[in-house]
Amino acid sequence: MPDPRRATPRTDAVLADPRLHEAVARLGPGLVKQAVTSALERCRAGEIAPAEVADAAAASLPPVATTMRRVLNATGVVVHTNLGRAPLSAAALEALRVAAGATDVELDLATGRRDRRGRSALSALAAAVPDAGAVHVVNNGAAALALVTCALAQGREIVVARGELVEIGDGFRIPELLESIGARLREVGTTNRVRLSDYADVIGDRTAFVLKVHPSNFQVSGFTSSVGIEELASLPTTVVADIGSGLLANHPRLPDEPSAAAALRAGADLVTASGDKLLGGPQCGLMLGRADLVEALRRHPFARALRVDKLTLAALEATLTGPTAPVAAALDSSPADLLRRAERIAAALGPEVEVAAVASTAAVGGGGAPGVAIESAAVSLPEHLAVALRLDAALPVVGRVERGRLLLDLIAVAPEDDESLSDAVRRAAARPAVQER
Repeated sequence: MPDPRRATPRTDAVLADPRLHEAVARLGPGLVKQAVTSALERCRAGEIAPAEVADAAAASLPPVATTMRRVLNATGVVVHTNLGRAPLSAAALEALRVAAGATDVELDLATGRRDRRGRSALSALAAAVPDAGAVHVVNNGAAALALVTCALAQGREIVVARGELVEIGDGFRIPELLESIGARLREVGTTNRVRLSDYADVIGDRTAFVLKVHPSNFQVSGFTSSVGIEELASLPTTVVADIGSGLLANHPRLPDEPSAAAALRAGADLVTASGDKLLGGPQCGLMLGRADLVEALRRHPFARALRVDKLTLAALEATLTGPTAPVAAALDSSPADLLRRAERIAAALGPEVEVAAVASTAAVGGGGAPGVAIESAAVSLPEHLAVALRLDAALPVVGRVERGRLLLDLIAVAPEDDESLSDAVRRAAARPAVQER
């Protein structure tokens, strides 16, 4: 009896298939050859017939040349760090396509001479926060604070309340960041209470600035006191406010979340923040404040190491000047509208799925507005569907489990994705239960 493996096609013969030949131009030869090699191994193992190798290879090709997967964020956390924080607006995505090629990022087309990098994005940021004398952008929020420290406080002291020495995630801590750049921290007050006199008593010739850090990822309640920016501005030194979450102007749904505009009006000389949280833009660090200080930061040698690329500048400008970004839309969403969407999804899924539309409570996330509960709505499903939805081959859906039910919260799910979410639920319900790893 002849060995069926002898009928296995040659690699070059499979690669000649028009579908695979076209995919090389889209995905590159490495990914296509990997798919062909895997299909040939299945053929040699007797899992597929020789005539099915090209079909199997084509079917296994990824849609794009990255291992990142698009995910539906149904967790109820609007700015989810593990899911990439702020989703970009359609305008920002279009701006990225333009910026992907050759652009005038540092060229004045009218004169043919070099111009300030990202001038349009910086102008848009300045227009969004008129209280700032000048603005600058670096590659993330921690970088913004690092540049301020490097330019103003190397070998000098930063005065900061002990209760504001926060850990910002993944084990990184504000005090360690500042000390690694060569600053010395002068801690004042206690964990729960600090007074203006505590700051005043330690300010001297070695003081570089007072740092006000918004504890954006935790709350301290009970017997507490803190000193606001307006009081700190009365001290004879520079005041730097790290507001964290990137809220540019006050938001009615987040009354206790500090904004850049409010901090500057209160007397902060510099404000630092993240661009990929409540602003809803790409990852970047925002620096806003006194023109002389911002210019000193922009011209500091360390600023070059923290420079943002043209993609970030394009997406930031489009976020600032374009239509409402997804994060802002989520925060402005009506609980009643969300519940109606959940009811429509539940009705569309029909009796084959144990489903209900329920009221839900969402959160801002991303180190912003800790403890703030946002009214929302969710599709309630059996808990065992959580893994199957997360592992869905077409479109992973990540929800949260509460009291034995899987909740797919809709606050961060765009209305145009409701049908895709329903389809994913149907696929998950049709498969055998998948055990949590």
